[in-house]
Amino acid sequence: MPDRRDTWVAGVDGCKAGWVAVLRNLNDPGSLQLELFPAFAGIVDFVPSLSVIAVDMPIGLPDTIGPGGRGPEKAARKHLGERQSSVFTVPTRAAVYQDDYRKACAMAETTSEPPKKVSKQCFNLFPKIREIDALMTPELEARVHEVHPELAFWRLNGEAEMSLPKKVKSRANPAGLDQRRDLLVCKGLPQDFLDQKPPRGCGRDDLLDAAANSLIAERILLGEAEPFPKEFRRDERGLRMAIWA
Repeated sequence: MPDRRDTWVAGVDGCKAGWVAVLRNLNDPGSLQLELFPAFAGIVDFVPSLSVIAVDMPIGLPDTIGPGGRGPEKAARKHLGERQSSVFTVPTRAAVYQDDYRKACAMAETTSEPPKKVSKQCFNLFPKIREIDALMTPELEARVHEVHPELAFWRLNGEAEMSLPKKVKSRANPAGLDQRRDLLVCKGLPQDFLDQKPPRGCGRDDLLDAAANSLIAERILLGEAEPFPKEFRRDERGLRMAIWA
């Protein structure tokens, strides 16, 4: 088991202002911090150094995609029941590097079999996916892990998907957010921290997702998390394609 003295981990979620991170020193429960970063590089270079960074953003982009998709999304959806729509299908690296939606769809179709376009929700994430992709190396993945909040809540909820949606018609669902907040409180996070007013450019859902991801970061550090799929593949740059929970 790793030495927990001054061992910091972070759960990270993308938001309008950039990236929101819940930072935790595993040796000091009172050390909980909420930080906003305009760039992901700031999290990687943060001092004190973060032993594990669990981020809700695809990592590892293949050059071609077959019927099963990238792999992690399909593996995660199997466990999420009615919440599986929150897991977007990620296209190839060539498609992700298109900054025009029509061009992205055309490239995605060209590099997938059967041909598949890109959802607008996933396209909106492309700038952040590119930001991480530009930084990632096989060496950095010892610290940086891809996670997904709904799979995190599934794990924390005794491997059962949350019964209430986080959003309804693209708007925050207070009951669903309260349900997730209450679960995080049961897992040891302070309610006053979770109920604080998020910083500008960060939603309540972003804060709660980052908090859930921080608990998965701890699981990763302690060797308690597993990758989805278990037999994950690597992309052409050698980057792992797996969601951890």
